[in-house]
Amino acid sequence: MEILELIIGAIVGIGVGAGIAFVLIKKGSEKKASAIIEDARAEAEVIKKDKILQAKEKFLKLKEEHEKTIVQREKKMSDAENRVKQKEVTLNNKLHENNKREKDYKAKKGHLEKQIEIVDKQKDELEKNYRKQVEMLEKVSGLSAEDAKEQLVEVLKDEAKTEAMVHIKDTVEEAKINANQEAKKVVIQTIQRVATEQAIDNAVSVFNIDSDDMKGRIIGREGRNIRALEAATGVEIIVDDTPEAIILSCFDPIRRESARLALHQLVSDGRIHPARIEEVVRKTQKQLNEEIIDTGKKTCIDLGIHGLHPELLRMVGRMKYRSSYGQNLLQHSREVANLCATMASELGLNAKMAKRAGLLHDIGKVPDDEPELPHALLGMKLAEKYKEKAEVCNAIGAHHDEIEMTTLISPIVQVCDAVSGARPGARREIVESYINRIKELETLGMSHQGVEKAFAIQAGRELRVIVESEKISDAEADRISYDIAQKIQSEMTYPGQVKVTVIREKRAVNIAK
Repeated sequence: MEILELIIGAIVGIGVGAGIAFVLIKKGSEKKASAIIEDARAEAEVIKKDKILQAKEKFLKLKEEHEKTIVQREKKMSDAENRVKQKEVTLNNKLHENNKREKDYKAKKGHLEKQIEIVDKQKDELEKNYRKQVEMLEKVSGLSAEDAKEQLVEVLKDEAKTEAMVHIKDTVEEAKINANQEAKKVVIQTIQRVATEQAIDNAVSVFNIDSDDMKGRIIGREGRNIRALEAATGVEIIVDDTPEAIILSCFDPIRRESARLALHQLVSDGRIHPARIEEVVRKTQKQLNEEIIDTGKKTCIDLGIHGLHPELLRMVGRMKYRSSYGQNLLQHSREVANLCATMASELGLNAKMAKRAGLLHDIGKVPDDEPELPHALLGMKLAEKYKEKAEVCNAIGAHHDEIEMTTLISPIVQVCDAVSGARPGARREIVESYINRIKELETLGMSHQGVEKAFAIQAGRELRVIVESEKISDAEADRISYDIAQKIQSEMTYPGQVKVTVIREKRAVNIAK
C-alpha cells in the first residue's frame, strides 16, 4: 500500500506540473512553458525515483520481518513436535511397565490361589482334629461342650462383674474429681463467705412480769380482761403457776407478737380494762404493720435490692414472724439471697438478679389469703402480679421443680435453698420421721447378701455396713457400697448427703490354754 501511495504521489506531481505548463502556454509564454515542463518532468523523475527507492526499502524491510516471523513459527512447531515425541516415548515406557506389572500380578494371584487351597485343606483338617479333641474331652470330663461353655461363661461373668465394678469405681471417682471440682469449689466458697445466725421460733411466747400480782389484774374480774384480750388478738393467754411469767400460745407469730406488745404496753401503763385493751391492741397492730414494712425496707437496703413493689416489701417484712421447720423465714431468705449472689458472681451471671430471686423465693409462704397452692407457684404468681422480671418469676416457681427451669438463675436458687435448709442445725426435724429415715437406711443396707450388720450413724449422714469376710471379697465390697449408694440416691429423700462405708474384716482368734 505504501508503494502505491508513492507512485500515485509521483503521478500527481507530474500532473500538477503539466497543468501549470498548460496555463502558461495558454497565456502565450510557450518558451517559458516548455522550460517549466522540462523542469517539472525532471523534478517528477527525481521524485519518482525517490518514491520508488523508498518503496523498495519498505518492501525489503517488511519481507525481512515476515521471514523472521516464519522462522519463529517453524521453531515453535519444531519444539511442540519434540515434546509430543517425548511424551509418546514416556507413554510407551509406562505402558511397557504396566504390562510387566500385570504379568507379575497374574503370577502372584495364581500363587495366592494355590496357597488359599492349601490353607482351606489345613483348616478342614484342623476342624476335624478339633472335633475329635472335643469328643475326647467330653468323654473324659463327662460334660458336653455346651455345658462346659455355660460354666465358663458364668465364671467369666463373675470375673467381668468384679473387674467392671473396679473400673466403674475408678471412673466415678475420677469423674467426681474432674467434673465436680469447680462446682464443689463454688459451693464451698459460697458457704464459707456467708454466715448467719440461727433463730428457732416456737408456737409459744413467754411474757415476763415483775410480780404474780399482775396476773390477777390481767385476768380481771370474772376473767373479762383476759377474754377481751384473747378476742382482740386471737391469741390464747395461759396464766398458770409459772412464777413471773404468762404464756402466749398461737400458731400465727404475727398475732402472737401483737399480743405480746399489747400486754407489754398495758402492764407498763397499768390501766387494764376491756375498752383500753381494744384501743391498745388496735394501736399495737398498726405499729406492728409499720414495723413489718420497715423490716422489709431495711432488709432490701441491707441486701442492695431496689425497686420492689410496696406489697412485696410488706411480705418480706412478714417473713420475720414466720418459720419453716424451725428456721426463721427471713433469715433463711437473706441467707439464700447472699448465697445466690455469691454463687452467681462465681459463675459469671447477674448477681443482683440472683440475689433478688433468692430473697423472694419463699414469699408464697406469707400471703394474706393463703390459697391452696404450693408456695412456689403462689410466690411466682405474686411476683408476676407485681411486675417482677421473668427470670425472677421462673426462679421462684421452679425452686421445688413445680415448673420447668428456663434460666440459669433458677438452679442456683434451688441449690442455695437446699444448702441453707440442709445444713446441720438449720431446721428442726420431726422425731418420728427422723427415726423412720434411720430405719430405712439400715434396712436398705441389710437388703444385700453377705451383709452381717448395718448401722446409721452421725444423724443418718453415714451408713456403715459390716459384711462377712468369708462370703464377700474386697471387690464385691466395693460393688455393695456402690449399689447401696445408688439405691439411697434413687429411693430415699434426705438432706445433704449420705456416706456409705462397707467394712470387711477378717479376724483370726485362738485360745491358749
